[in-house]
Amino acid sequence: MAEENQNLRTPIVCVMGHVDHGKTTLLDQIRGTAIVKGEAGAITQHIGATEVPIDVIVEKCGDKRLADKFIVPGLLFIDTPGHHAFTTLRSRGGSLADLAVVVVDINEGFKPQTIESLNILKRFKTPFIVVTNKIDRILGWQVHKGESFLSTYKKQTPEVQALFEQKFYDVIGHLYEQGFSADRFDRVTDFQKTLGVIPISGLTGEGIPDVLMILLGLAQRFLESSLQYDINGPGVGTVLEVKEEKGLGTTIDVILYDGTLKKGDTVVIGRLGEPIVTKVRALLKPRELSEIRYESKFQPIPEAAAAAGVKISAPDIDDALAGAPIISATPETLDAVIEKVKSEIDDVQIQTDTDGVMIKADTIGSLEAMVHEFKKAGIQIQKAEVGDITKRDVMEASTITDPKHSVILAFNVKVNPDAQEMLDETLDLRMFRNVRVFKNDVIYRILDDYQDFVKEQEEELEKLRSDTLIKPGQFKILPGCVFRQSKPAVVGVRILGGVVKNNTDVMLPDGTVVGTVKGLELNGKKVPKATAGMEVAMAIDGVTVGRQVKEEDILYVHIPESDSKVLEFEIFDTLTPDEQETLEKYLVIRRKDKPFWGK
Repeated sequence: MAEENQNLRTPIVCVMGHVDHGKTTLLDQIRGTAIVKGEAGAITQHIGATEVPIDVIVEKCGDKRLADKFIVPGLLFIDTPGHHAFTTLRSRGGSLADLAVVVVDINEGFKPQTIESLNILKRFKTPFIVVTNKIDRILGWQVHKGESFLSTYKKQTPEVQALFEQKFYDVIGHLYEQGFSADRFDRVTDFQKTLGVIPISGLTGEGIPDVLMILLGLAQRFLESSLQYDINGPGVGTVLEVKEEKGLGTTIDVILYDGTLKKGDTVVIGRLGEPIVTKVRALLKPRELSEIRYESKFQPIPEAAAAAGVKISAPDIDDALAGAPIISATPETLDAVIEKVKSEIDDVQIQTDTDGVMIKADTIGSLEAMVHEFKKAGIQIQKAEVGDITKRDVMEASTITDPKHSVILAFNVKVNPDAQEMLDETLDLRMFRNVRVFKNDVIYRILDDYQDFVKEQEEELEKLRSDTLIKPGQFKILPGCVFRQSKPAVVGVRILGGVVKNNTDVMLPDGTVVGTVKGLELNGKKVPKATAGMEVAMAIDGVTVGRQVKEEDILYVHIPESDSKVLEFEIFDTLTPDEQETLEKYLVIRRKDKPFWGK
């Protein structure tokens, strides 16, 4: 068993879910028990991750015989925030996380980030479990610290059990709505077909043994082949974060998932453009809690082996990209490694359209996730980049004439002060106020907000276009209502259908255009238009009553061919029933001699 273990790295587990639903509490509970008990093989704190060795998990589950059942060396929990970490932890064409835990507050249910997490996991086909946290807050719940769920559940009163079941199956229902078949973990026979849901309390530790047990089982069953690694191979990892550290300058936090990385190694790191080639000045890990007296939070280590979270101090790494690969290289492999890293970054240089919106995201993985969702929704993308919104971005967006595309869609990034100033400017740079920025830390919220904006824009455009189009209209000259015969003729008319406005030409039923409406009056007051059912006085220029027109004639508003195409093929459904009917009658007249008129 020991030999097999040597070639298996620790599975990487990402904890996801909505803010405040207990991701950190869950991790603290897993960490805390081992630290408090001072167990052998105690938990190791990494940069951005916590390693829980197999013997600690076995101890927590309360059955030492389990040690012989599992060949994975433990679990490495990523403890940076939620789905940010998941999308950052990318390997070519997929996620680096082997497993995931989605945390849901059993009392609050699903929130936007919960749904976002599920969508991302579905896309990457990552095995995961759901934990319903905060069972200790269910009214009347009796706490049994650190016990398995089934053990503590059996000790609750029937009333509390009934309340629990109601809340729990609400969560199961939500998962079903998201396309997942799910059930309580102890009722699941095949975790590949049914999602296991584990009730826990991050605060009291109830259900935590079950979480660790199920995760180990999933790792063992589904991941064995993908956890193989070469301890003597080059260090391969993903940049989790680029940050400034006091006394160290710019550092990068890296999750190492293959091989070994040593101090002094040459490494190649992804960035936009040519990769960075630099030497590792220092490898750092967090100090143990007992060493808190040291001023520095980190201590140097000579090397790190997968899977591990490590901080790297090195020259010229300011432009390193979160989500980019980092690979160690020898003089012989350097050129090949540079090419490999470059091609991986180039793969992410999103296929853009000639026209479309601008997208900004905090990491390469987030950018990929955004582009995937937006392309799926049929949204064109002109530019997609990692990084905060700059003045240049605003200027570029302002040159786009289509207001639907003069937008910046931003996930988890800031607007630089000079860019914000430009967006706020009202006098000298009035043009920049047309640029709209949609920011959020939930991708589908950005998508929803943008789609609502597009809908508003289209409705406004439709209204504008509709107001300039000549609409169908039909009217009858009433008998005994000729007030003037010509220059202009003034007659009483009844509107039979549609609408008649000033300055529109009128046409006889044989298709002859005979004059122009020059005025409309209702009860002695001038009106801009008359609609179906109204009786009004109408001034018609260019006709003489008794020659071109006579009493009881039915006339139509003359619609140009270009307007008729829009009315019939683009906005027919927006016309009122009487406008539709009038348009159809008008088209019959126009197509009598020209069957393809307006088609």
